[in-house]
Amino acid sequence: MPEIRPFRALRFDPGSVGDLSKVVCPPYDVIGSELHDKLLARSPFNAVRLDLPETQPGEEPDDRYRRAGRILSAWRSGGSLHKDSRPSLYVYEQSYVVPGSDQTRTQRGFFGRLRLENFGPGSGVLPHERTLSAPKEDRYKLLRATSVNTSPVVGLYADPSGASVDAMARIASRVADIDVVDDDGVRHCLWQVPDDGSAGDLVHVLIDAAGRQPITIADGHHRYETSLRYRDERRANKTGETDPAFDFVLMLFLETTGQKLTVLPTHRVVRGLDEKGARSLLERAQSLFEVQPVAGRGGLEAAFASVTLAPAGEGRMGLWTRNGGAVLRARRDAFEPFLPHSGEALRRLDVTLLQIALDRLCGIDLPAITGGRLAYTKSVREALDWVDDGRDGADAAFLLDPTPVAEIEAVAGDGDVMPQKSTYFYPKALTGLIINPHEW
Repeated sequence: MPEIRPFRALRFDPGSVGDLSKVVCPPYDVIGSELHDKLLARSPFNAVRLDLPETQPGEEPDDRYRRAGRILSAWRSGGSLHKDSRPSLYVYEQSYVVPGSDQTRTQRGFFGRLRLENFGPGSGVLPHERTLSAPKEDRYKLLRATSVNTSPVVGLYADPSGASVDAMARIASRVADIDVVDDDGVRHCLWQVPDDGSAGDLVHVLIDAAGRQPITIADGHHRYETSLRYRDERRANKTGETDPAFDFVLMLFLETTGQKLTVLPTHRVVRGLDEKGARSLLERAQSLFEVQPVAGRGGLEAAFASVTLAPAGEGRMGLWTRNGGAVLRARRDAFEPFLPHSGEALRRLDVTLLQIALDRLCGIDLPAITGGRLAYTKSVREALDWVDDGRDGADAAFLLDPTPVAEIEAVAGDGDVMPQKSTYFYPKALTGLIINPHEW
């Protein structure tokens, strides 16, 4: 079963860095070049300098990782970052408007250290998504240079008893230690919960609830696998440390039964269809789907705009080309011969069906995906705009409904993994609220 521990986090000192909203940032994998420049200009202490260091003129590519290590050391020695005096868990609350709706949600979880385990039978940690080598190499070089986790892995656990949800609600009834609003209007609150005194009982409730069953990784697969590699490298160096901190990784634990989590779909934009292939795509889709034409792109935008109203997991997709569009509904019998030899959870997923459709209808197999034949976006409007403008060779867009959280957990429980870009948990945890140093 998972082993979870409190830890002494590194946190920014407001007396040294000023407004904490100026020093936090989104995780590295959602930061584009424009936002990166904006974050660098926002504060000389913005955490993007640690989590996504830029390559400066005249530098070798790997110099940016070493510079991140030097910046971290300077911030610690100068007092901008301080280490909490007591091992703690950190309850985290995010309040937000669900994209594409007027519905507001609040979700709570807690930050702690999770002991690293290799994936496989009997493991207390379950992946659900495939990883790519380039992002893992980037995270590995950063981890070696800094010896800290700047961003958390996000893990899911189920606590039907409600004990951990109640405990977090009690903690969140107090004034937060940190209270910031990000650029998307998401409010982030954090409470330190020391593992001593009266709060110690609450720490034990959270650890016991989250540690009863295997944890499913929701986000941060690349960070988790990087941490495994780093752990094994440190072990190979025979440091002689007993119970070393590098055996653990920073994780945000989210409970899945007592609150509604938001998973956004990632739409696919197909590049490089020839004119004939693009023109006939709607007709050929009838070999796998029931095809309901729509009168203009407005019909597709309306059908796929709301995450909260989407049917989710019913084999429904949208298709748009410059020759028109349709709502597609999978004919399960047509897909049956092409389904993977796997558990039932993976076989029934919309993203699994779409991967088959891309191969059968567009000639896009896994090597073609790696070669750049697909682009990805969370925005329905952006996906359709790409096609209408023919941007970067875009010829067609496939729109998806979100993957239900229960299906994600079922796939992981079967020991299977989903295709790349299958899930996007929203909102993302902010980087820089807390940092996990690989030290006690």
